[in-house]
Amino acid sequence: MSTMRAAVFVEPGKIELQQRPIPDIGPTDALLRVTTTTICGTDVHILKGEYPVRPGLIVGHEPVGIIEKLGSAVTVYEIGQRVIAGAITPCGQCHPCLDGHSSQCGGQAMGGWQLGNSIDGCQAEYVRIPNAQANLTPVPDGLSDEQVLMCPDIMSTGFGGAESGHIRIGDTVAIFAQGPIGLCATAGAKLMGATRIIVVDGVPERLAVARQLGADITINFREQDPLQRIQEITGGAGVDVAIEALGTQQTFESCLRALKPGGTLSSLGVYSGKLSLPLDAFAAGLGDHKIITTLCPGGKERMRRLMAVVASGRVDLTPMVTHRFALDDIVEAYDLFSHQRDGVLKVAITP
Repeated sequence: MSTMRAAVFVEPGKIELQQRPIPDIGPTDALLRVTTTTICGTDVHILKGEYPVRPGLIVGHEPVGIIEKLGSAVTVYEIGQRVIAGAITPCGQCHPCLDGHSSQCGGQAMGGWQLGNSIDGCQAEYVRIPNAQANLTPVPDGLSDEQVLMCPDIMSTGFGGAESGHIRIGDTVAIFAQGPIGLCATAGAKLMGATRIIVVDGVPERLAVARQLGADITINFREQDPLQRIQEITGGAGVDVAIEALGTQQTFESCLRALKPGGTLSSLGVYSGKLSLPLDAFAAGLGDHKIITTLCPGGKERMRRLMAVVASGRVDLTPMVTHRFALDDIVEAYDLFSHQRDGVLKVAITP
């Protein structure tokens, strides 16, 4: 067999299943046979034309799979090994990688994000993993595909938002939006030591999952003003860390307004329009606020650590997989996920 099925970006508003050649690999690459993958909110931005990629690109960046081939320079893995690769596949050798910013590999913003962005991705039967020695991580025995499916992107991103916010033991944290990224940020905040976690969303089912993952207080913004409620909860002090997990002006500004002076706004959203800072909430730039952004940390050591958390039982993200589709039905899966119907959180795609 020389061809495979793959989900291909055709034009804004259109992703379709096509027959494509199985990728060739070079000396530093690996070829994975994809066993499970998923659709990310960023893929929806691509579908809508809000994030530009070239027409004809195979999309997707969250692979669980089995090693089918190895390049001649890849020496620490075996064909047939079950692995994951992060959404971010850094080279591990350039200046940004060695400087601790592997997501910005190659010196360009988001340079580490290759799969489904600058090279063909993993919503396909096979995917080429670049810099395989730096990016493949064996899946521990006993863990299912769905148990580790969140590790390549949303778990790493959500946890990264908590880590970048430098949450301390005893902190009060507010997380705006409880989609997949926000839910992972909630779990990450709990693991980092926050003792009062406030989450905001408008979907009761998502707020229920947030409670399972560590939220102490849930606020349905359709029923009450979240900023007023946060002020009540904190006695007017504001929160230590606010995590923005949606990517809108409203949620960004709400995070800023929820902060105490000297607090940290940890931004995880993908913004598709102009973002502005309100003068009063920003204290005219003199409030000692910190605003930090995070792109999903990648690389094999990051993936190893995340899977260790899953294996330890400290977090279980499988409730986030609400729907399952075969690769043949991926267009239907995109329609469901992009329109957020039927209580969808994440979908599992199985080639």
